[in-house]
Amino acid sequence: MDGRLNGTVALVTGASSGIGEATATTLAREGAAVAVTARRGDRLAGLCDRVRDAGGTALPLTADMTDEAQVREAVERTVAELGRLDTLVNNAGLMILGPAAGATTQEWRRMVDINLTGLMNTTHIALPHLVRAAADSPRRVADIVNVSSVAGRIAFAGSAAYCATKYGVVAFSEALRQETADHHVRVSVVEPGSVDTELRDHNSPAVLEALTRRFGGIDRLQSQDIADAIGYIVGRPRHVAVAEMLVRPTQQV
Repeated sequence: MDGRLNGTVALVTGASSGIGEATATTLAREGAAVAVTARRGDRLAGLCDRVRDAGGTALPLTADMTDEAQVREAVERTVAELGRLDTLVNNAGLMILGPAAGATTQEWRRMVDINLTGLMNTTHIALPHLVRAAADSPRRVADIVNVSSVAGRIAFAGSAAYCATKYGVVAFSEALRQETADHHVRVSVVEPGSVDTELRDHNSPAVLEALTRRFGGIDRLQSQDIADAIGYIVGRPRHVAVAEMLVRPTQQV
């Protein structure tokens, strides 16, 4: 594979399906060696086989992103086996919707642990490697791309805890962007609208029915649409930073 990201290494979390899988494939197509993490190792193995069959380099890393020790091992194995780390895409996420009064605090903790704490831990562990990559790579820049949501910009009834985690991702990303700018480590946040992925599958039948009523009549985004956005962000020249990108289906209001 030959492209703008030749000689770089990317780590993509939540890569067993959906946006993470499409992003890993897109970055590999642009020449990056990709390390991919998720809990479903069989899915990761299939993804890596497809990347290798197309001429790329891929490393599967089965990990639970809520476990800091497993996160650390995934980052360290990426650097040890692929030689460096230039791009981190924090995509792993969970969406459990419904009225706050009917929710459980266990559901809320799961979303906080995956969507926010896991993202922050991964970033903290990866950051020294990204700073070094920005200093010594031919591109002289490194990237952190955090996948948030339109729910990180606009709060919706029935999504209180989910919105809280995604607002947190946006705030964390902007503060970190200011801290790392002088090191040429770019921090970007991508905020998808409704995307046709497995993300909604953790919800109750009642919530799924409500989502179908709300979005069933529109042409929803596909995972590749968000992967293309991430590829665009990471592929910009050193002096260009895309701090925030909101991507909605045309019909979503």
